[in-house]
Amino acid sequence: MRGDAVTARLTEPATQAWQADPYADALRVGRGPLHLRRHDGRLLPLEVERWCAEPDAADDTVLARCTGPVLDIGCGPGRLVAALARRGRTALGVDVTREAVARAVRAGGSALCRSVFDPLPGEGGWGTVLLIDGNIGIGGDPAALLRRAAELTAPGGSLLVEVATVDVDERVEVYVEDANGVRGASFRWARLGTRALCAGARDADWIPYDTWHAAGRHFVHLTR
Repeated sequence: MRGDAVTARLTEPATQAWQADPYADALRVGRGPLHLRRHDGRLLPLEVERWCAEPDAADDTVLARCTGPVLDIGCGPGRLVAALARRGRTALGVDVTREAVARAVRAGGSALCRSVFDPLPGEGGWGTVLLIDGNIGIGGDPAALLRRAAELTAPGGSLLVEVATVDVDERVEVYVEDANGVRGASFRWARLGTRALCAGARDADWIPYDTWHAAGRHFVHLTR
């Protein structure tokens, strides 16, 4: 299969799903409840209120590890790119949801409505790339996402990833659903814990450098 066809297969259903009304509506008002519902019925909560707030103590540990220009993949409403901008740092967010990008810009950040698999500014020159808030799940194919992140990052650069708090390695079919049962289109998602991420990272030319926990959240620092 050609590379552009692979990219389309990975991104189109998820792009459409994250632009669906339940998610966009929640971002518009800045609150949930909202979750991803798996096809086995289990729920994965989406922390809309936290995403729309100022960076918390755990976010601060991520911001402190950012070096060079920063690319935030799946930036959501832009709390991290806005915080970096206030610190005088070069930072860009990318997200497939127009409302998320609009909120990021209103908050003072720079953001593009674009998939990570689309052509992006500064490819191969970002000092730090972020996959926070579970965004290692984007596309349901962590190996492809890690390879893409390597293409975006400068030699010697860093990838900071928020992982699941449990030892998990799964690919699931999900859809966004609100408290009233309104749902978006189905798409593929992934969940990785620290061990699974570090194992997959080596196959994509990343080297595990550090792990840390903060405020109940788990993170991994990878380097090229």
